[in-house]
Amino acid sequence: MDRAEKRLAGLAALLADAHRRLGLEFGFRLWNGARVPADWPADALTIAVADEGAVAGLARAPRLTTLANLWAARRLDILNGTLFDLAARRPKARSRALRKSLLTPAAFRAALSFLFTPRGGPWPLEQIAQDRESDGSQAENKKNIAHHYDVSNAFYRLWLDDDMVYTCGYFHDWSDSLEAAQANKLDMVCRKLRLKAGETMLDIGSGWGSLACHAARHYGVNVLGVTLSERQIEFARDKAARLGLADQVRFELIDYARLEGRDRFDKISSVGMFEAIGAAHFDTYFATVRRLLKPGGLYLHHAITRPGKGATVRRAKKRPEFAALTRYIFPGGELDYLWRTVADLEGHGFEVRDVEGWREHYQRTCRMWHDRLLARYDEACGEVGEATTRVWLAYLAACSLVFERGACGIYQTLVSKRARGASALPPTRADLYR
Repeated sequence: MDRAEKRLAGLAALLADAHRRLGLEFGFRLWNGARVPADWPADALTIAVADEGAVAGLARAPRLTTLANLWAARRLDILNGTLFDLAARRPKARSRALRKSLLTPAAFRAALSFLFTPRGGPWPLEQIAQDRESDGSQAENKKNIAHHYDVSNAFYRLWLDDDMVYTCGYFHDWSDSLEAAQANKLDMVCRKLRLKAGETMLDIGSGWGSLACHAARHYGVNVLGVTLSERQIEFARDKAARLGLADQVRFELIDYARLEGRDRFDKISSVGMFEAIGAAHFDTYFATVRRLLKPGGLYLHHAITRPGKGATVRRAKKRPEFAALTRYIFPGGELDYLWRTVADLEGHGFEVRDVEGWREHYQRTCRMWHDRLLARYDEACGEVGEATTRVWLAYLAACSLVFERGACGIYQTLVSKRARGASALPPTRADLYR
């Protein structure tokens, strides 16, 4: 038996032992076609290892970034199931106990045997630089936004709804289609803002124009949408023209902070954009919104949050999962705490009117996006390549699981710009649910 065969045999024995001791509900398939356990059904949930270099890479750097590269290159794959199936069958032991059970002499010997084995390739994500804090400039923000949103309009059209809404849907019933949930969301935003014909509205981070066009078509407002994505603004302008809304809806390729003037808009919305600001620029953001909003005007703030856990610092250390997210998917991104968002809003002269949690809605939205992308996997690979497609599948699955487990939240916070006297809001929320 040569060295390669000994490494393979040692790994198979190690995996078989781990499978038995941990009671794993998935098996393994190695690069020579062997299944572990040997009698594991060919049609059952399986992790496939494409080559010994993948194991060598993990032996040298047992980190999430290594797994991400191996997943993107399809050197690690899931057969007869999805990431959701694998997550549902993960070992029940706590992380510390699980690590302790895996750190055995046999595991050490197996890792050592692969330590000097060539790790091979490809490693498609290594050329992506580590994420760094944005300096707040329009050029830096534009580069970060382009990385995420300018992947390809055709790619997004494969798995978003027909209206190209790339934010959390709002389900009146959990059986609602994605199209229905997104239409519900657009209308709920407009209702919360109590839009009236002839009013002016600013949509910060206007995406592919869905909210701006919906507000103009159904509520008669005049909307300015701003974005830093060139692909999105081309689509949004064409959409407004196609719908006959060119006189009511304008889109500008500009950083929100560079908008000029004061007290310009009756209503302002920001749906799924705040996460790209970065904590160092929160004060600039809220001050800009206040400057642009008329006294007594309404602002709707829709953003993902991290759990508070009594945190009092402005910036928390990134967990490996979030560091990978900002490096590969969403550079410059940072999540706020709900309590801090409310405090910042009040500190910048806003009066909080309503807060609504949408966590379960985003869990379901992300799951639908994942399933729709997976169903059109070959088309997506043809559009943006297999590595990008696989990274996005992992991203959408991870987001759904994070929200399902309550590790992140998402809230819509409605505020008014503080002014003397009674507000123009109705006495109850009944109008939102007519």
